Amino acid sequence: QVQLVESGGGEVQPGGSLTLSCGSSGFVLYYYAVGWFRQAPGKEREGVACISSDDGYTYYGKSVKSRFTISRDKMRMYLIMTNLKPDDPAVYTCATACWFSIREMDSWGKGTLVTVAS
Repeated sequence: QVQLVESGGGEVQPGGSLTLSCGSSGFVLYYYAVGWFRQAPGKEREGVACISSDDGYTYYGKSVKSRFTISRDKMRMYLIMTNLKPDDPAVYTCATACWFSIREMDSWGKGTLVTVAS
């Protein structure tokens, strides 16, 4: 497994936007489905968005659909978040996985914190 690193977390006002990025130097993401997860205090980890490796099909959690967009290139993955809400704050983590197909071989990041002013 390769250690992925997220960046772009921070604090925004409700309704604001933020873009997260994830990757690892020299690690090619092309071969994998890649996804974003999040975990808020006292809550279970949930899948946010993922994109397949073959046809680029995207999946979104119900709470973020139409507000968040996942994208990728050969080396990095991104999560474009718009219209952020007070219930979106969490540690956002990237992985070479969708939440419905996690494997032992998958790589993960340690997470980046996103907060929304309330």
